[in-house]
Amino acid sequence: MEERQRSVQHTPDDEISLVDLASTFLKRRRIFYIVFLVTLVAGILYALLTPEKYDYVSLFKLAERDAGSFIEKPATVIATLENRWLPEIEATYRAEHDQPIPFDVVFSNPENTGLVRIVSEATPANSESVKQIHRQLIEKLEQSQSVTVSTLKSNLERQIESLSSTIDKLEGSRDVGAAIADAVNKRLSLEVLLHSIQPAELLVLNRQMVEQKGPARSLIVVLAAMLGLMGGIFLSFFAEFVSLVRANLSEM
Repeated sequence: MEERQRSVQHTPDDEISLVDLASTFLKRRRIFYIVFLVTLVAGILYALLTPEKYDYVSLFKLAERDAGSFIEKPATVIATLENRWLPEIEATYRAEHDQPIPFDVVFSNPENTGLVRIVSEATPANSESVKQIHRQLIEKLEQSQSVTVSTLKSNLERQIESLSSTIDKLEGSRDVGAAIADAVNKRLSLEVLLHSIQPAELLVLNRQMVEQKGPARSLIVVLAAMLGLMGGIFLSFFAEFVSLVRANLSEM
């Protein structure tokens, strides 16, 4: 009986205790230190050398026909900016500087507004270039909106003059009271519309936002430390595994 119990009670060779893990880690601790320190230093250097980036914002208010109604739809204006004016400016910049614009230019229209929002994410070193590009886009907008407003006003003024001439002719006729009243009402509504037109307006040009874009430097360092910790532990045990495999192969 005792011999049978002794044969049953044994410890498998492939079991690894916490003591074995600790001894293996201490044996390969230099690998852990090297990996951890290299990763941490790389993270610190990346955090220090990566330039800060901010959003630079310009706001342009489109011309209004009347309250809440715009002469041109914001979506149409943004489509023109994206597909016509910005490519022209990019081509000019590339020809002058022999390189593309070093930042993106994004257009948007805040919901239920007539605002065109121009945003570029760039470093402070490129702030002047951002300002130059935004200014050129704003000038395109101002010219286009000015022509549109002038055209609308001219059309309204011609219609008002035509109605005034019609009213003058009808005043000498008989039984035209209803026609005169209708013409007067139309002229009045056109005059109200003419005086309610609001020109386009530049609200903000190249304003630097306070909040920095991208992850904070402290977060980059913390992530690098965590990555170095995990990578160091893994490579320590992997190095021990490779060492054991080589030892077994040499014995074969």
